[in-house]
Parts: sequence; C-alpha cells; structure tokens
Amino acid sequence: MDFSSFLTSLGTSFIIFIVLMLLFAWLSTRPGSTVVYFPNRIVKGLEPWEGGSKTRNPFAWIKEALSSTEQDVIDMSGVDTAVYFVFLSTVLGILFLSGIVLLPVLLPIAATDDGVKKNAHSTTSNGTFNDLDKLSMANIQENSPRLWAFLLATYWVSVVTYFLLWKAYKHVSALRATALKSDEVKPEQFAVLVRDLPDVTPGQTRKQQVDSYLKSIYPETFYRSMVVTNNKEVDKIWGELEGFKKKLVRAEAIHEESEKKGQGTRPTHKTGFLGLCGEKVDSIEYYNEKIKDLAQKFEAEQKLTLREKQQGSALVFFTSRVTAASAAQSLHAQMVDNWTVTEAPEPRQLIWSNLTIKFYERMIRQYAVYVVVFLTVVFYMIPITFVSAFTTLENLRKLLPFLKPVVDIVALKTVLEAYLPQLALIIFLALLPKLLLFLSKTEGIPSGSHVIRAASGKYFYFVVFNVFLGVTIGGTLFTAIKTIEKKPNSILEILAKSLPGNATFFLTFVALKFFVGYGLELSRIVPLIIYHVKRKYLCKTEAELKEAWFPGDISYATRVPADMLIVTIVLCYSVIAPVIIPFGVLYFALGWLVLRNQALKVYVPAYESYGRMWPHMHTRILSALLLYQATMLGYFGVSKFVYTPILIPLPISSLVFVFICRKKFYGAFCHTALEVASQELKETPHMEQIFKSFIPPSLFSEKLEDEQFEDALSQVSRSESFV
Repeated sequence: MDFSSFLTSLGTSFIIFIVLMLLFAWLSTRPGSTVVYFPNRIVKGLEPWEGGSKTRNPFAWIKEALSSTEQDVIDMSGVDTAVYFVFLSTVLGILFLSGIVLLPVLLPIAATDDGVKKNAHSTTSNGTFNDLDKLSMANIQENSPRLWAFLLATYWVSVVTYFLLWKAYKHVSALRATALKSDEVKPEQFAVLVRDLPDVTPGQTRKQQVDSYLKSIYPETFYRSMVVTNNKEVDKIWGELEGFKKKLVRAEAIHEESEKKGQGTRPTHKTGFLGLCGEKVDSIEYYNEKIKDLAQKFEAEQKLTLREKQQGSALVFFTSRVTAASAAQSLHAQMVDNWTVTEAPEPRQLIWSNLTIKFYERMIRQYAVYVVVFLTVVFYMIPITFVSAFTTLENLRKLLPFLKPVVDIVALKTVLEAYLPQLALIIFLALLPKLLLFLSKTEGIPSGSHVIRAASGKYFYFVVFNVFLGVTIGGTLFTAIKTIEKKPNSILEILAKSLPGNATFFLTFVALKFFVGYGLELSRIVPLIIYHVKRKYLCKTEAELKEAWFPGDISYATRVPADMLIVTIVLCYSVIAPVIIPFGVLYFALGWLVLRNQALKVYVPAYESYGRMWPHMHTRILSALLLYQATMLGYFGVSKFVYTPILIPLPISSLVFVFICRKKFYGAFCHTALEVASQELKETPHMEQIFKSFIPPSLFSEKLEDEQFEDALSQVSRSESFV
C-alpha cells in the first residue's frame, strides 16, 4: 500500500462517517423513527427527547452524551454498561497519556535518522511507504543510541497502564458494592443454586431431601426450595402454544383491519408446509382450536414434569441476604462433587438445561471445549493467513493474472488497496461469534451472562492470535518467502523487522473500524430500514411492531473482544510506530461518545451481573500489555541493542501485577462480600414474589399452590416462613 492509498482510505472513511452522522442528525428527529433511535427511553416510559422534534438541535446528542454522569448510565442501562465505560475511559487514558509523551519525543527522533535508506530490507513496504516508515523504529539504525528513547518509552507505557488499571479496578469494585448494597430487592440475592445432589434415599422425595438437608444447616432462615426439572417437553409445548396465540392475535388484527375497510374478509391459510400446500382453513377458527387442544396438553405436561421429571439440582431460597451469600461461599459436603452450592444467577439469566449437568461431566465438557477452541484458534489461522496474503493487490495480480486489466485502473486500484484486505478480514471474523457462544454454553455454564463472558474471552484470544499475529506473520511470510528459502535462520529477524511495515495495515484497519463502524452504529441505517420494511409489509400487531424495533443489548460477547483487538494492536505498535496512537485515541474517544448515546437511548440491557465482566477486561488488557512487552523485547533484540535485557523486568512486573490484583480484588467479583450483603433493606422483601420470579414461564401456573405442584415447588409451613 502506498501513501496515496492510505490517505484515500482515511479520507473516504472520514467522509462516510460525516455522511452517516448527518443522516443520524436528520433521521433521529423524524417522528416515525423514534422507536429506532430512542427505544431504551421508550421502554422505560420516558419521552424520546426533551422538547419537540422541530425545536431540537440535531447535534444535541453530543452535548447530552458528554454531560451525562455515570449514575445516568446506571439508571438507564445498568452497572454492566457503566463498567464498560470505565473500560473505554481507562484504555483512552492509557493511550492519551502514552501519546502525549511518545509522539513529541519519539517521532522527531525517528524522523531525523536514516535507517530506512541504509536498511531498505528492514521493511515490508519495499520503499513504497517511506513517508510513514520514517516516523517509526524502522528508521532507527541498529544499536543506535537513539534506541534508549524507545526503551524508556516502553517503560512509560507499562507504568501508565499499571496505574490506570489499578485505579479502575478500585472504582469498579466500589461500583459493584454500591449496587449490591442498594435498597432495591434483587431476587438472586436471596437464592442459591444447589447442584450435584446425591441419590435420594428410599421413601424420600427429592423435595424432602433438599428441604431437610438445607433446613438442618440453616434452620432460622431457610424459606423454600425449587427442584429443577427436565423442561424440554413442556418448553416445546409452551413454545407452540405461545406461537399460536401470536398467530391468533395477528389473524384477528387482519380481520379487524378488513372490517374497517368495509370488506369483512376473514383471514385464511393453508395448513401444509410453510402455508404453501394443504387444506385451506379459516385462520381464527383454526388457531382457536389449536390453542384449546394445546392448553389441555400443556397443563397435563406441567403436572407430569413437576411430579416425575425432577433432576439432581435445586434453587434454594433464604429470608436473609447474608445467609444466601454465606451459603454460596461454603463447602456443604465432605465430597466436593456433592451438594455444590453457588450464587443464583438472575432469573432471566438461568440456562435451565445446564443446571442438571453433573460435576465431573461439567469438567469433561469444559476441557473438551478448551481443546476444540484451541484447535479452532490454531487452524482458523490458515484461512485467515490466506485471506490476508491473498487479498493484497500485488498478490492478486500474481495469482489471478486475468484481473490485471481491472486492478491496473488507477482509481480502482487505489480503492481496492485501501479497503480490500480489511473488509475481507472483517467479514471473515463475523462468522465466528455464534460458534463460540454455542461452545461456551456447552460447557454447562448456568447463566447467560457467564456464557457471554466465556465466549468473549475465547473470541479475544482468537482475534489476537489470528488477526494480530496472523496478519503479521502471514503477510510477511508470503512477501519474503524467497528470502526465507535462501536463509531459513533469518525468519525471526524478517518477522521482527516487518513490524513497522505491517503497522500501515493496522492503521487502515483501526480507521475503518472507528469511522465506518461507529458511523453505522450511530446512524442505525440497517435497523431503520429493517424496521420500516417490517412495519409496512409484515407487522400487524403491537407485539410484532415492538419485536421489529426492539434493539437488544450492547452485545458484549463481540464488542469487548473487538475493542480488545484494537487495544492489543495500538499497544504493540505504540513504540514501534507511535503514529498509530492518535488512531487508537480516536477509536476509543469516538466509541465512548457514540456508545454513550446508544447506552442512554438505544440499547436495552438483557441482564445485570453488576460488573462481573470487569476482571475479564482487566486480564485481557494485561494480556495485551504482556504481548506488547514481549514484542518490544524481540524487536530490540533484533535491532542489536545491547541494553535490551533492561526490558526483562517488565513482563515479570506485569505478572506480579496480575497476581496482586487477583488476590486483592477478584474475590469480591466471584462472590458477594458479607459486609455488602449485611446492609439492611428499607423494605421487607416479599419472599413469595422472589420465589415466583424464578419459576420458568413454561411451568408458571395460577394453580401453583395446589397439591399437584408440591413435588418440585416445595414450601415450608406458612407459620415458619418469613414474608
């Protein structure tokens, strides 16, 4: 890529962002689009905007985002979202403080040397990108005294990272404690999940086993237990029943609309495959009959499930938050594979099918998934490397000669060089997250937020290994294959010296991500088009309309690893090619601004884990820092700088920092501290409501207190309960 292609990529990305921002400024004031741009406020019963759409400044969102407080974010989107902004702010601070020292110091030092001319082979640019190579370590001669400045800069970036991460960990710990201490009753704070129940003794039911065991340990505060059941069949029937109810409401809405037009035509459909074949029936009558038949079947299956499909785990409820927190941290049985007690997730987070997986099966599943993920990470690198090498314009011309007339067109060549490799890589990566979410769920994890955290970690290591290392190694090996054939021992030196040249790819990659990526995020063009198409042609009921505009949550499973990739790239190149730092600052500053708006007005959180993602974010940032420190050690070594060993304490200090942080802070994120749980509530918790909030929708019934439901949903005597 030459300098003109780089400027073309940067300029085009910036223009696209400006166009998308202007589109957002205009579209967000249109009354018909409020559900797309302000769904979070609408769901909470607030006005989409303050003042009328005609008088609203189209750029008021910038002022609103900048003036919003952390408490505003918590009120609108929860603690998890506030913690995500702590992450963005921390990384932004690391890059900004690094940049104010590195840019004015290192750029002049690099620019005034002439290493590129004397070592033409030291960059993969082959003389085509000298303008930026002169601003990197590629322009510093081997064993030059100027390398001292870069060595000290490596220490500066590390120290800044330690300081800001420590400060952020303390802040997030305080946020989590404050949220858990709040007077709002959180059902999960009064419950624990008990797994790996031993076999029931003859003459005893599973409910009696759980009640007698836990009540003997916690006689004063035990309230009720809910034995987990195999809900596969009842869930299936419930899903079919709810589906027919929706179809009935839709059919009635179509009929009502027809009557308003004076036609009065009753909707009909065919009962065969996809409504394309089979008997033609009256839709309203057909759905009513189906609902009636399924309702009876559903009630019978509910009774059967609660009586005969009980499994070896249960949810146990206490009248005290302190008891629940203490129980979740205690060893209840002599053998660790019996009576395993953990904190209960939020009711909406429970993955019921995973609650019954036994102790050793969970371990086997976990290690099996780790092996699969390792193989995926390693062997996915083959197509990633192929894509990164193949999609460079020069390689396309060599491998596909028939494209020469096309790619030699000057205007087209500039655009292709600017975007082709980056777009190919981004599209390729979009295929992976669903696989990692499936694998994480397969481990037997009991809660949705934990699955997202697990998938996020897997995705981070994948993108670092395959994108960062894959692009660096793949692009270099493909270009320098002949040199390596002649001198096989030179491979490490070639890889190290290619780093400044590869920075140009990542400069464009980061620019594309923050200009085009955040432009699309802000403008919400795709969700807007989908909503209006559905509203015009598909939606007939209010429920269907809400489903069409409902935005979902902020998608941490993919968003956090994508941000972490940028952190890794910018950190690793911050000293080698300092010009990348402003791009990193722009990415996180623009991301903070755009996502602040989205958090306050768009995304509706799907769960609340009170900042449990933070330890994972913290660890990933430090992983990126360790990779950066290892990269600098290698690069200084190849530069034949005799004082390179001075950098050896850095990775050691990072590992010590990880250890100290884990020991000091991590425990309060695994469990609720008793001093937090002991905070008195202003209102007495309604235990029956807490209990009912955990009942899965497919088992909920108004007849819950009947004897037929007693087997799985146990209760103590009302005289002994605490309400």
